[in-house]
Amino acid sequence: MDKTIDFYNQNACDFIAGTIAVDMSDARNRFLSYVEENGRILDWGCGSGRDALYFQSHGYDVVATDASKALCQKLLEKADFSVRCECFDELKEQAFFDGIWACASLLHVGIDDLPRLFQKARNALKPDGYLYVSFKYGNFQGERNGRYFTDLTEVSMCSLLNKVKKLEIVEEWTTTDVRPDRNEKWLNVIMKRED
Repeated sequence: MDKTIDFYNQNACDFIAGTIAVDMSDARNRFLSYVEENGRILDWGCGSGRDALYFQSHGYDVVATDASKALCQKLLEKADFSVRCECFDELKEQAFFDGIWACASLLHVGIDDLPRLFQKARNALKPDGYLYVSFKYGNFQGERNGRYFTDLTEVSMCSLLNKVKKLEIVEEWTTTDVRPDRNEKWLNVIMKRED
């Protein structure tokens, strides 16, 4: 994970330039259809801050976290909400968020650590809160272009969630990468905290 964080610290400006304008409206709208209006959203692994800024501009109470100090510093220059530089494991809130958005962020975590982090996210959600995650589609696990990736399919996602208590899939779909220079498939999942 340290090598991945180093990648984002060293390439923050290029990463922001390449992702800030990406159109995530379909996934965001699906997610927001479940989240309480003006509710509290955690952008968990916020990257460029694109989605956190969108949520805030639409009346949501936003907290954004990322493990990259460089990305957090850049976001702090334009955000008027809480931005915390922290790793996924540092999430401490309990029953606090109406929604957690983890867009292309948890894919940098090893597959064996994902059930524990899904459980952590579930516990940070309010009852009936929702978690959105996205992963590159496939079975690859390892380093690619200087970063660690875990790719998932519907089958591997289901297997992981069998190890998590009271977090249920409500919607699952695949998309192609919305960036014009990419030809990749993505797995998108919305889950609900059950009590």
